[in-house]
Amino acid sequence: MSVVLKAKAKRKNIFKLSATFLGSQNSKVAESLFPVSKTILRSCNQLTMVQLSLRWLRLAAGNLLLVLSVLVFAKAFFPYKPFLQGLAQHADYHDGGDTPAPAQFEKIVFMLVDALRRYISAISCLENIQDLSTLKVNDDDWGDFIYSLIRSGVAIPFTAHATSPTITMPKIKALTTGSIPGFLDLILNFAESDTTSTLATQDNWLAQIKQSGKKLIMFGDDTWLKLFPGIFERTDGTVSFFVSDFTEVDNNVTRHVAPELQQPDWDTMILHYLGLDHIGHKTGPRSQHMIPKQHEMDGIVKQVYQAIETEAHLKDTLFVLVGDHGMNDGGGHGGSSSGETSAALVFMSPKLKALEPTFAAPAVPKDEFTYYRRIEQSDVAPTLTTLLGLPIPKNNLGLFIQDFLPLWDVKDQVKILNTNGRELSRLISASYSDFDRLLGEGKCNGKTGQLDKLACIWHSAVLSSLPSEQMRLFSTFSTECQDILTSAATNYDTDSMLIAIIIGTISLVLFATVWVVDGIPGSALYKLLFWALSLSYSGMMIASSYVEEEQQYWYWAASGWGIILLIRELQRGETGSKSMILLVLLRLTRRWNQTGQKHAGAPDITNTFLTNNPTILWALVFFSYTDMFFRLKRNLDTKHSVLVGPVMSISPVVVSMLFKLSMAALDTRELIPSYLMDLADGFAAISVVTQAQLVFSIILLIGTYLVFVRNSGMSGVKVSPLKKLQPFHDLLTVFIATQSRLTNIPLIWFFNVMLLLLDDMKLDSLLQITLTVITMQHVSFFALGNSNAISSVDLSNAYNGVSGFNVGVVGILTFLSNWAGPVLWTSGGVGLMCSWIGRKRKEKKSAKKDEDDNSYPPSSSPPSSSLTEGTLTDTYLKFAELMSIFRAVAMVAVMGACMVLRMHLFVWTVFSPKYLFAMVWTCVHHIIVDLVIMAALHYTGR
Repeated sequence: MSVVLKAKAKRKNIFKLSATFLGSQNSKVAESLFPVSKTILRSCNQLTMVQLSLRWLRLAAGNLLLVLSVLVFAKAFFPYKPFLQGLAQHADYHDGGDTPAPAQFEKIVFMLVDALRRYISAISCLENIQDLSTLKVNDDDWGDFIYSLIRSGVAIPFTAHATSPTITMPKIKALTTGSIPGFLDLILNFAESDTTSTLATQDNWLAQIKQSGKKLIMFGDDTWLKLFPGIFERTDGTVSFFVSDFTEVDNNVTRHVAPELQQPDWDTMILHYLGLDHIGHKTGPRSQHMIPKQHEMDGIVKQVYQAIETEAHLKDTLFVLVGDHGMNDGGGHGGSSSGETSAALVFMSPKLKALEPTFAAPAVPKDEFTYYRRIEQSDVAPTLTTLLGLPIPKNNLGLFIQDFLPLWDVKDQVKILNTNGRELSRLISASYSDFDRLLGEGKCNGKTGQLDKLACIWHSAVLSSLPSEQMRLFSTFSTECQDILTSAATNYDTDSMLIAIIIGTISLVLFATVWVVDGIPGSALYKLLFWALSLSYSGMMIASSYVEEEQQYWYWAASGWGIILLIRELQRGETGSKSMILLVLLRLTRRWNQTGQKHAGAPDITNTFLTNNPTILWALVFFSYTDMFFRLKRNLDTKHSVLVGPVMSISPVVVSMLFKLSMAALDTRELIPSYLMDLADGFAAISVVTQAQLVFSIILLIGTYLVFVRNSGMSGVKVSPLKKLQPFHDLLTVFIATQSRLTNIPLIWFFNVMLLLLDDMKLDSLLQITLTVITMQHVSFFALGNSNAISSVDLSNAYNGVSGFNVGVVGILTFLSNWAGPVLWTSGGVGLMCSWIGRKRKEKKSAKKDEDDNSYPPSSSPPSSSLTEGTLTDTYLKFAELMSIFRAVAMVAVMGACMVLRMHLFVWTVFSPKYLFAMVWTCVHHIIVDLVIMAALHYTGR
């Protein structure tokens, strides 16, 4: 029995005792006892408040421990990898008077096109768009320049494999140091102000160029400035996460190209173009903006290469075009799909014609996105340093690309492969202390260990007198070293990981005491369902396939819950129509966006139907916004003025809808019907940043009015908590629609219809409400297009109302745009709770009416009690405790799975991203949304 119910029972017995005495003949004695009952009642209330305070303390302590366990585990699971300090010298790899192979190039132009997964050409671009009639480009002006270079033999193309996580910062590290960055770099990639991610203390080919006395310049993504502080002579950086812009961000780079190509004072020029990646994030790889952008990039390549041909000071310049990663069919990246891990790479120079390469252009892919020979991105670093006559970076794991060996004579070819092998052997020695001893022994007979075989290969190469045999053995040695080093286990802190799991388990035990100490009202069936849901979901975490396709679990769980509600309706003698409608809406919801790994890109309602029928799409959007208006109007009606309610209702709705129309006009004009195009163009004079700021300002002003004017004016009026809270939910709906993709706005309406159906079903226990909220939070998360892959993170609405990068604001908007559905269902859960409490009050008031009339003498009034507030507080606490139990069980399970499967093949592609998502679910959504914001709403509704 809960604390509040116990207190109620005590008060009831006291009132009955007083009534008995007052009804007796000795009324004076009874009346004298009434003050005693008041004193006892006050003591009971004080005891109740102490017990409630202890429950608040338990809830806070449990969640603090849960967050602590998450952070401790993250530190142990995502450690920094140790690196050899300092810059390499030629003497490190050459004995005595031996000299390195001579440089083939004096200068380098390194052009990185963010998210370039295929080569720029008419043929490769054509499949990125369905309706070519919308493009105004001449038939012979498709930008086939790169392919003409490949066909002529002055360009050598590759497919560069980008290891997961396929995010910009880790990939720049791989390209410049030759190392394979850890998964923690993914987190640092999003921290624009982070200073721990610098490469100032790590060897890389830019630092080698700087050390040799040469000058570097950089234009584009300011990630380079953060990674290489103080290394560039001239720079002009742009913020990489401002994905709303894909025009000016590239123009800012291009305006420097022509002037700098005329300047002879630099030796290395870095160009990092972001526009193509931003288009992918905003509208996907098949956007109408993709072909013009690829054509634009081809034009930059043409401009640079022609300057290399004609400018005397550029005659010994190597031009490299590279993509840091690719993108998936949704335009995102961060995962391990073929589209994300297959990046473009082309080396260009008139000197390369001497190699007599023969490549078809365009080429037919051997595998998905593998158009030319596949190499590792880490291979770029040793290749560039060797071509420039510089030492290979100390921490390099890459292999020299042997296509370029014929640029040197045979003696230097052997020397190059020997140098690459020596550099890798130093890393093997640093990782395995026995390797130096094995090299010194020089014995090969009877050796079976991996390191023994490696030492034997080296000895065989050194002793061989045939250059061809030496090159083969040195190449084999380097390949074996690379395999060993890249597959070596990460230095996990297993002790800290275990401590984190223990802390999380203690947190879970604290939450679970609510079942024993306070009790959870409800039937045994729903208690069993709660634990079945929690434990079965947690058990899924041990299987990589289930983690990748988690949405299927929640879709089936929601369908099963809908069937249980249908049976409940039928048992109560109802038709079951509400549950049937709910099940139909759930079916539509699960097919709205296909997500996960196996079904990503499969036909769904959004991509197959709505995008091809923009009239229907906008009809649904208009209907959704109309529903928002009527909901606001109904709940914002005020006595202050007949105009206040309607004006406050229509203003956020209209401005939000016009903002979405303006955004569509900029990003996806193909989704706008012709009859709306004039309206969209009419608002083009007002920037979308201003429009979004106007939406947010109106919502904030109305929210302020609700808190400080409307609800404060109701302090002396009996108004249900639901009546107070409903306008906040309606405002949140408008905000969520603003932060969602255009095609997902009808889903927001679906969710509100589901909430109305559930409220009309009159859920009669807190467990039913909790099960509904947990299930629908996760269903809505995946239905809106999210998954457990980093590539599914939607940045298209992260800059709404933001004119420049602000890590706090952008972080909040990113979270709210990706967790829009769960946030909405948290708010809806508060509404369901308030509605349930209201029904309980009415039932109790009707049942106790006669008893209450006879409990007190006519001249007395009952002692003041906190029955109303206590019921709300008790309900909120139980709901918060149940949500915390589920989150703790899930978090401990994820930590346990990551620890047990830390050597699993998919630990970085499946389990590490899942842990990051679990961190956000726990530390952000659960702590801030489920607990803090819901507590504020609860307080507002009191």
